[in-house]
Amino acid sequence: MAGNTKALRVRIKSVTSTLQLTKAMGLVASSKIRKANDAMLKARQYIKAMEDSVALLTASSECLKSPYMQERDTKRTKIIVIAGDRGLAGGYNANVFRLCATLDAEFITIGKRACERFSKEINSSERYSFKEAATLADTLCTEFANGEFDRLGIIYTKYNSVMSQEATLKWILPLQRAEDAKDTGIIFEPDAITVLNMAVREYVSGILTALVRESFASEVSARRMAMDSAGKNAKQMIDDLHLEYNRARQGAITQEITEIVAGGNS
Repeated sequence: MAGNTKALRVRIKSVTSTLQLTKAMGLVASSKIRKANDAMLKARQYIKAMEDSVALLTASSECLKSPYMQERDTKRTKIIVIAGDRGLAGGYNANVFRLCATLDAEFITIGKRACERFSKEINSSERYSFKEAATLADTLCTEFANGEFDRLGIIYTKYNSVMSQEATLKWILPLQRAEDAKDTGIIFEPDAITVLNMAVREYVSGILTALVRESFASEVSARRMAMDSAGKNAKQMIDDLHLEYNRARQGAITQEITEIVAGGNS
């Protein structure tokens, strides 16, 4: 019986340490949420402006000749995968990788967990810069225009709310002309197709930056919720262990009293 109470004390101490860890990680995630959400909202505003501009250009019949609007057989697909730098964020990384598993493509990775799974290069999704996005966008746009691959997409995590995030695939290239698009008659200098071909790199890098920011906001929110849930489970486990410990201790005392009484009567 004494051994049982000792084991329970060790277990209580271990779970208490875990509870302290989840609290600390939850506080760190909470401190990052506001900054991450601000960055995400600003990036959304920027990309909305970029998408509106590109929509005006792709509505021009002249731009249908652009290499960035040419439909192909989609035999060669490249997908940028955005995952987290760390785990302990609920299903955040697992949902991204589950979506990847449904696709036949060459994966380009952002985030340490994605790099560990798909490539040898290591980079950070939390600290991914616009300069890095611009460099990657320039390379991919050049390769696409040269016909080296047929389709480009980005797997990211869409932020719905603090409690809801969704792994999502967004297709980037080739550019799509809206079904109801009409030539606006806007005059572009020197011409619409030249402006579009120049704007595509900025467009791709802007979208990539925005989706990295949105994924990171999703990651810290998912980690906050996961740590809150883990903390509640740890507290419940500690309460249950304390109850079990008190019962074991009471049983040990009762047994000792019984043995003493029995010894006195012999």
